[in-house]
Amino acid sequence: MEDKVLRKLFLGFINIHILHHAKEEGIYGMWMLEELKNHGYELSAGTLYPILHNLEKTGLLLKKEQQVDGKVRKYYRTTEKGASVLEEARERAYELFKEIKE
Repeated sequence: MEDKVLRKLFLGFINIHILHHAKEEGIYGMWMLEELKNHGYELSAGTLYPILHNLEKTGLLLKKEQQVDGKVRKYYRTTEKGASVLEEARERAYELFKEIKE
C-alpha cells in the first residue's frame, strides 16, 4: 500500500524532472532512466516510455527521431506549453518547499 502511494506521489516529481531536462536539451529514454536513477527513482523502460508518450500526447513534449549509430533514437524536447507548465510547477514546488522545510 505505502509503495503505491509513494509511486503515485513521485510520478509528479518524475514528470517535472522530465520537463526540466527536456527544456535544457533533447533527452531520450535510456538517458532519462539513468538521470532519474541518479536522483533515487528506480523506473523501468516500461514505466518511463508511457510517461514520455503521455507528455507528448498532451503537448508538453515534442518528439524528433534521429539516426544514431544506425538506429533511430527518439529525442524529446519541452514545448512552449511544457515550459509554461514547468514554470508553474516550479513556483508551486517552491511554495510547498518553503512550507514543509524544517
